[in-house]
Amino acid sequence: MKRYLFTLIILAVIANGTTAQKYTLQSCLEEGLKNNYSLRITRNNEKIAHNNATLANAGYLPVIDLTAGYDASLANSDSKLRSTGTTESMRNSLDQSLTAGIGVDWTIFDGFNISTTYKQLKELEKMGETSTRIELEDFIANLTSEYYNLILQRMRLNNYYSAVTLSKERLRIVEERYIIGNFSRLDYQQAKVDFNADSAKYIKQQEAVIASRIALNEMMAIEQVYTPIETAEQEISIDSGLNFNILWDGMLKNNANLLLADHNSTMAKLDYDKVLSRNYPYVKFNAGYRYTFNKYDTNSYTRRSNWEGSAGITIGFNLWDGNRKRERHNAEIEIENKKLQHEQFKLALKAELGNIWSAYQNNLQLLNLEKQNVITARENYEIANERFLLGNLSGVEMREAQKSLLDAEERLISVKYQTKLCEISLLQISGSITKYLNKE
Repeated sequence: MKRYLFTLIILAVIANGTTAQKYTLQSCLEEGLKNNYSLRITRNNEKIAHNNATLANAGYLPVIDLTAGYDASLANSDSKLRSTGTTESMRNSLDQSLTAGIGVDWTIFDGFNISTTYKQLKELEKMGETSTRIELEDFIANLTSEYYNLILQRMRLNNYYSAVTLSKERLRIVEERYIIGNFSRLDYQQAKVDFNADSAKYIKQQEAVIASRIALNEMMAIEQVYTPIETAEQEISIDSGLNFNILWDGMLKNNANLLLADHNSTMAKLDYDKVLSRNYPYVKFNAGYRYTFNKYDTNSYTRRSNWEGSAGITIGFNLWDGNRKRERHNAEIEIENKKLQHEQFKLALKAELGNIWSAYQNNLQLLNLEKQNVITARENYEIANERFLLGNLSGVEMREAQKSLLDAEERLISVKYQTKLCEISLLQISGSITKYLNKE
């Protein structure tokens, strides 16, 4: 049974590494940036904001209408003449009218309301671009994290495979010595339990690998999400040379969410300007040209055509509407709120950067410590293994040495991944997350 289980594990390892397509982090990002559905939707929303930022949408351009109409009336009448007393009858009298015209309405001046509206549309266009950048940076951070999570899960899988290998070798030794009487049945049973436990962990870890692989495929919008893929990198690379001052300056200048807060402040000021624009008069121009054709059955004229043009200018001023003062005060308060929100968000970013930097520095120290722990644990295991082969060490003590080595290796790869997550967060908050797109 144990040979059959170990054979299945070996076959799983071979199958896991031979049929999968290899991806670098850059190739994953390129694939995802091209195909990811959320990014494509965000880009389309950006296009809508761009299409809306036009002079016509702001009201700068005139409105031209072309109209045409046709009317007809069918009438029957009986008329009694006063002079003779006779009755004259008219049946099926058809009068027709055809009208066609063109009209122009143009708001020449509206108290700077039109120009302010155009500025708002341009600001919304910039906000669309910034929102796309936020979505893109979030995507790069999430995909990069998942890419290295897949590496982490594969490294754990390899560790569990090593544990199974070591447990199998220990079981083989204990079984042989049990047969010749050097070990008790309890030793043999315990070795078998440990081997089965390590095998179960390995099989369970395969689920984590598959789940991470599916998540990565989904981010890249690969239709067959179960497609096997292999990361070109086998280790989690760490950038230990990040500079706090550079990150700080980058955050204040380039953080996309902070830029979006700036846009919100600008929009609040433009809303205030729109309220003030109602303190100015408005000037509107209108012009038109119309042609009318009438055809009569009963009129003294059988037909009549009219051509007429018109033009005019309207000047007006809103004296009082009851809401202007309230709206102005509310707009002033909203400007203050946006300013406070901007400062609050900036302070939160500073605190977040400080916390992540502290975690990053601590993890770098832990990384060096865990590397030394792995070296020590491996030396201890080798010593314990030699004593175990000589019969000077019990199976329980051997198992403890093996567990110490595997725990040290697990802590090392976990610290590597946590350090990588800190690195990703620092680059994102400083607005330089796109460096992962660069080929190394």
